[in-house]
Amino acid sequence: MGETMIFLRRAADVAVATLVAIPITVAFTTPPAAAEPHKQAAAARRMLAQLKVARPLSIRGYSRQKFQPRWAVRKGRCSTRQLALARDGRGVRRNSACQPVKGRWYSPYDGKWLKSEKQVDVDHVVPLAYAWRSGAKRWSTAKRRAFANDLRRPELLTVSHSANIAKGGQGPQSWRPRRRAYWCEYATSWITVKRHYRLFVTHNEKKALLNMLRTC
Repeated sequence: MGETMIFLRRAADVAVATLVAIPITVAFTTPPAAAEPHKQAAAARRMLAQLKVARPLSIRGYSRQKFQPRWAVRKGRCSTRQLALARDGRGVRRNSACQPVKGRWYSPYDGKWLKSEKQVDVDHVVPLAYAWRSGAKRWSTAKRRAFANDLRRPELLTVSHSANIAKGGQGPQSWRPRRRAYWCEYATSWITVKRHYRLFVTHNEKKALLNMLRTC
């Protein structure tokens, strides 16, 4: 009888351990939409379908000052740009003014690793001028400022200076990252930002985004 009780207790302990382990395993092995690119692409296509398609607005009246301060000061002395560099870099060290003085940054646009803060830029995935022509022209200054400093959406990304210059203020119908492997994520980020801010897309822009999503 005693042996039977010991056996039952051990069986119960194993059952409890199994029940406890299951949620933990699931929690850590199912992350990222990146683990299932086809689902990521499907979600992006649904969001894209919800965006209004229209002709671009006039660039008249645009200036970067309309989005000022483009790099707002946050969390004490740190600007949005400095926070983005700290977030995207590896081994980043900052001085008392919050400026990165050491670190390494990976540029997903062209696959380059850069060792100096002077070699990188914080890119607006949806460029300010492009956003202006997509509807931001009609926004308040406060909303434009929030857009230019948005660290919650995938709008700000650290990339090489050369890639940022090459991109300029162009949309996906005119410019795409050199690394084709990044097209899926780039298109998804672009669509996510536009949907959140209710910016419209042009016909050619939508077509280009759909083509990029096919690489997911």
